[in-house]
Amino acid sequence: MITNVRDLKILKERHEEKRAREKMRISVCAGTGCVASGSLEVLESLQRELEVHDLNVEVAAVEDGCGDRVGLSKSGCHGFCQMGPLVRIDPQDKLMVKVKPEDVPQIVEECILRDGTAPEHNLYHHPQTEEVYAKAGDIPFYKLQKRVTLEHCGHLDPSDIEEYVYSGGYYGLGEILEHRTPEEVCQLITDSGMRGRGGGGFPTGLKWDLTRKAEGQKKYVVCNGDEGDPGAFMDRSIMEGDPHRLIEGMIVAGYAIGADQGLIYVRAEYPLAIARLREAIASAREMNILGDDILGSGFSFDLEISKGAGAFVCGEETALLASIEGNRGMPAPKPPYPSDKGLFGYPTLINNVETLASVPSILALGAEAYRSLGTESSAGTKTFAITGEIANTGLIEVPMGTPLREIVYEIGGGLRGGRDFKAVQIGGPSGGCLTREHLDLPLDFDSLASVGAMIGSGGLVVMGDSTCMVEVARFFMKFAQEESCGKCVLCREGTRRILDILERIVSGTGEISDLDLLAEMAPLIKSGSLCGLGKTAPNPILTTLEYFRNEYEAHVVDKTCPAGVCQELRRFWIDPELCKGCSKCARACPADCIHGQIREPYEIDVDACLKCGACVDICPFDAIEEVS
Repeated sequence: MITNVRDLKILKERHEEKRAREKMRISVCAGTGCVASGSLEVLESLQRELEVHDLNVEVAAVEDGCGDRVGLSKSGCHGFCQMGPLVRIDPQDKLMVKVKPEDVPQIVEECILRDGTAPEHNLYHHPQTEEVYAKAGDIPFYKLQKRVTLEHCGHLDPSDIEEYVYSGGYYGLGEILEHRTPEEVCQLITDSGMRGRGGGGFPTGLKWDLTRKAEGQKKYVVCNGDEGDPGAFMDRSIMEGDPHRLIEGMIVAGYAIGADQGLIYVRAEYPLAIARLREAIASAREMNILGDDILGSGFSFDLEISKGAGAFVCGEETALLASIEGNRGMPAPKPPYPSDKGLFGYPTLINNVETLASVPSILALGAEAYRSLGTESSAGTKTFAITGEIANTGLIEVPMGTPLREIVYEIGGGLRGGRDFKAVQIGGPSGGCLTREHLDLPLDFDSLASVGAMIGSGGLVVMGDSTCMVEVARFFMKFAQEESCGKCVLCREGTRRILDILERIVSGTGEISDLDLLAEMAPLIKSGSLCGLGKTAPNPILTTLEYFRNEYEAHVVDKTCPAGVCQELRRFWIDPELCKGCSKCARACPADCIHGQIREPYEIDVDACLKCGACVDICPFDAIEEVS
């Protein structure tokens, strides 16, 4: 039970004493990606092996010892998802990648008993330079980041509240409750320059202050954890890897606006995040950090979790509130805004996970220091999930304004297989495409808006030269159309009509007039839709039309897909100079459309061809090629 800030200090000192008895701490990543790759089996193997060598180990706890103890715990997501399962040893800063249970005996022998370097096959090898790295801090993926919101992910056990207090957690909350008024807290957030990390970029301090000033017998804080963008997993990683940071941010927000109740809305597809949040909430209640009279301040605040059913539209704040209330998740007209009339009709503050999890950093650093991390109009740092054809996929955090080139080529390690960069889709279905000419564009709210894109939640899907941009646009429009709640005619029918046109184009039946129709319809849908889903759904269409119009024209005029991706536009030809007439292609063809005589060149009936490519795969003489 913690009754004041002094108790927090006592708890921290006690945990520091425990840590002082350890000569090293081994952390095994237990984020969703690494768990799926077998990290929990690695954790079990480490525990068994350490016990065999009598290293006085106890998982996630240190009760006694004399400075030669080895601590072992699970941690949240390290971010380096491409390299999982990950094992880290501190304070030596050793990082081992792609660890398997069978690697454990050698790791214990060399890294712990001898305190040497990890086995080379478990060290990170740079995909371009082949340089080998033994320390995490030297790897460009980590070295070039500025981890503020993610500072604890990969270092602390998310299930242990003492670990969070040991790292300085809940001190900012204690200072706020003891020394600042709600109005001063709102001003602090305003001075920090923080803008909402959910995509819209609305000034966070202003939103807090508007809700604080709203009249209502009751107020709520709602955390939007409904992360539905394809390729995005920033919020999930925070909820899994540092749940107490989110809880602290929500308590501070509750104090600032005068709320005594908070809800975390999490999609049901995040079972690990839900489990860790529940565990963290329970331990915070037990410690008197949630509930009545928090830290002896007289302020009361509690949290509960509301599970969503996975509807993308529920990421929109009014649809999210409708879902929590038990209604169908559909957006409502604004005004009134949730800050005036939100959950159950009461004033409600809604921020996403990253926004609320950034609050403890602002308290620890101070408003001025936090503001200095980004650009003048986009303060602080931003987390991004980098996926696609990038060499190092994973979760990163960089200062606002970091150029795209640095993320793709330095942190991300370039494209796999040395492929040429073609584009990046930023912000998922709500965002837009950036091209080679945007590689030096600073990634901040205003710079992206100037080229028709947006940060969105922070998903970055990197694409190489083998990507068809028309198919990319079709994919995102299909997603948006399926996720439309159907309330707005322009969104419901407009996205369906655009999808029909794109499907005609990729199937080879599109016409040049379709491109003009797309350019005409997209702005109408943006301007006439009720919520952010419809207003941003045309973004991928508009940006690909602007930057890759030549690919659209190739599809509708030449009836070819320059990237060779669109199945209906594939064309195969047998080179008579190379064909030996072996008949292997004819025997492999499922459509029986290849004809000829043994030892004579064969030919393909183009009209009957299924474009499956089976003939190309089986030809021993490379005589069959795809033509554009």
